[in-house]
Amino acid sequence: MAATEFVKMLSGYGLTTANILYRLPDHPALLQNYIWQDYDLHPHFPELRKFLDFWTAKLEGPLHSIVVAHARLIKPAEVKLVGEEFRLN
Repeated sequence: MAATEFVKMLSGYGLTTANILYRLPDHPALLQNYIWQDYDLHPHFPELRKFLDFWTAKLEGPLHSIVVAHARLIKPAEVKLVGEEFRLN
């Protein structure tokens, strides 16, 4: 059975990294850095949006800024389907 990450990459998912700056609840003048990384779809980023929705609903640190980087690890030209398989004994 193929790993779920590999199946996601074949479906168009790519490795997405978000650098999230947020304000500390007790000291709003200070910024803290958080790095989030998961497989996600470009350009709408549904997994990142779900995480940010959770953040704004459940966590106290208000978001300041988010920088997103995305890389498709498997491109269509890199996947070749095998038509036949031969076994030598």
